[in-house]
Amino acid sequence: LDSNVRESPGQIALLTFSLKLMDIDSEQLGIPDTEYKATVKMPSGEFQRIVRDMQVLGDTCTISVTKEGVRFSVSGDLGTGNVLVRSNGVADKEEEQVLIDMDEPVELTFALRYLNFFTKATGLGPTVVISMSPEVPIVVEYPIEEVGHIKYYLAPKIDENE
Repeated sequence: LDSNVRESPGQIALLTFSLKLMDIDSEQLGIPDTEYKATVKMPSGEFQRIVRDMQVLGDTCTISVTKEGVRFSVSGDLGTGNVLVRSNGVADKEEEQVLIDMDEPVELTFALRYLNFFTKATGLGPTVVISMSPEVPIVVEYPIEEVGHIKYYLAPKIDENE
C-alpha cells in the first residue's frame, strides 16, 4: 500500500490517499532492433485526419507503402475508403513534406482504435515518421524539437486464414 498525504497551509481540508500497488507478473517486452523496409515522413495533422476519417468507416486500416505512395484503406459496414498520399519532396515548408523511403513494398493492417490513440501526440510536433516492415510492429514516431521523440509500437493484425 502506498499513501500520499497533502497539506496546504491555510486550508481546512487534509487530503489522504491510499493506493493499492499492483504487482503485475508479465513478461517484459523488448523493443526490436529492426531495419525497416519502408519509412514515411508526413505532416502529423494529415496523419491524424486520415486516421480519424477512417475510423468512421471501420475498425481496421490497411497501410500499403509502394512506389506510388502510401495508401490508407478501410472497409466496414458503412462503406470503404482509400487515401493515397504521394511523396512531395519539393514542398515549400519542411513540415508539409511527404517523404517515402522504401526498400520493398509493405502492406499491413492495424486496429484504428490504437492508431487513433497515437495521434493524440500530434500537437507535439509538425511531422510524424511511420516505419514498417513485413510481420513486424509498426513504429509511429513523433519528433519533438529540442527534446527528443515519442515512439509508439503496434503489432499488425494477423489474418486467421493464414
